[in-house]
Amino acid sequence: MQTHFSAAQLADSGVAEAEKILRKCVHCGFCTATCPTYVTLGNELDSPRGRIYLIKDMLENDRPADEQIVKHVDRCLSCLACMTTCPSGVHYMHLVDHARAHIEKTYKRPVLNRLNRAMLAWVLPFPERFRLALNLARFARPFAGLFKRMPGLQPVGAMLDLAPDRIAPREMQVEKGTYTAAGKTAGRVAILAGCAQSVLEPDTNAAAIRLFNRLNVEVVVPAGEGCCGSLVHHMGREEQALASARRNVDVWMREVGNGGLDAIIITASGCGTTIKDYGYMLRDDPLYAEKAATVSALAKDVTEYLATLEMPAPVIETGLSVAYHSACSLQHGQKITRQPKDLLKAAGFDVREPAEGHLCCGSAGTYNIMQSEIALSLRDRKVGNIEATGADLVAAGNVGCLTQIAQGSGLPVVHTVKLLDWAYGGPKPEELRGISEKV
Repeated sequence: MQTHFSAAQLADSGVAEAEKILRKCVHCGFCTATCPTYVTLGNELDSPRGRIYLIKDMLENDRPADEQIVKHVDRCLSCLACMTTCPSGVHYMHLVDHARAHIEKTYKRPVLNRLNRAMLAWVLPFPERFRLALNLARFARPFAGLFKRMPGLQPVGAMLDLAPDRIAPREMQVEKGTYTAAGKTAGRVAILAGCAQSVLEPDTNAAAIRLFNRLNVEVVVPAGEGCCGSLVHHMGREEQALASARRNVDVWMREVGNGGLDAIIITASGCGTTIKDYGYMLRDDPLYAEKAATVSALAKDVTEYLATLEMPAPVIETGLSVAYHSACSLQHGQKITRQPKDLLKAAGFDVREPAEGHLCCGSAGTYNIMQSEIALSLRDRKVGNIEATGADLVAAGNVGCLTQIAQGSGLPVVHTVKLLDWAYGGPKPEELRGISEKV
């Protein structure tokens, strides 16, 4: 794609990177076939190619974002299926992230939209605030339908629909500290406690720690780390996202200096995609560029790291069939496709792959709140494909996907690492209490 940026514009590293990305696009349109919003809505402007044209026009002319571009960029899930499909190597993720930051700086959203987004940015990255919000949501849930009928307040109704009936007690959250290996230590890793997952799915990290310890890997949950920044990053709140990244880089580099780390383990793949991008996000920060690159190199999805270890024979044989949902952030963002399925098969599960596995479930961070109608359409399509496999349960590696799919399916939906922990000697996941083993 031909571009026409001035030398002054290209002095900005974000614009310079955007220009390189734009030049790689050859208008082929392969991306449209795998873009969930284009497949759902059929609008060229809701495809990666269409958004690229809009972003190019906005950046090249150095103009503020307008209502049209905001509408179509907001509809992007950042599922990154287009990057998997693209034959030209267009790094759409960095381009749309830059566009979102430009929108945040130059466009004044309607007041209720601003308030909804500000509330999400203030609540979701902070576990105690999120826990309080979920407790309050139980009382407000009867009014969800009313909110969904009121212009500008649909996201509030969507939030109430997504709030769980039961919240795990605070005591289930993994404590900060070091969890020692069962035998002679063969490795040392840090694990991201996370924000939303630590409230919604605290037993996920507990399962990972138990499994690693039995495999003789020491696990540290360091004090001081927090949200990875992905939620606000995808809302265009660049400074808030970079502040989160810097805080976590400091914490993990401290652990590198205090005994070394073989990896930084992430059990929520949406977080993993962002942490692996810290090196890029902080590339212009002279104090953090090198450290951030080190952290990104150490970051590993839990299944990515487990696949490098020698696994023992499973302790139990369940005979259960598992529909494996490959989270977009894992298959498209991190290019991890084989390891989770191989691990589940080695653990004795019958792994089944749903049709249209490349399409997003509609969760995508805050997307199922801010774009709930599209998200529901994608969820129902995903659930239909999953249930068509005839599997006994669903496995996934991202808390957003787990929540989204569970809202639309009667099947148990379980994090992959909890199934692996169970197969190798850990407790049976709570979600499977009503299911008996078949072997």
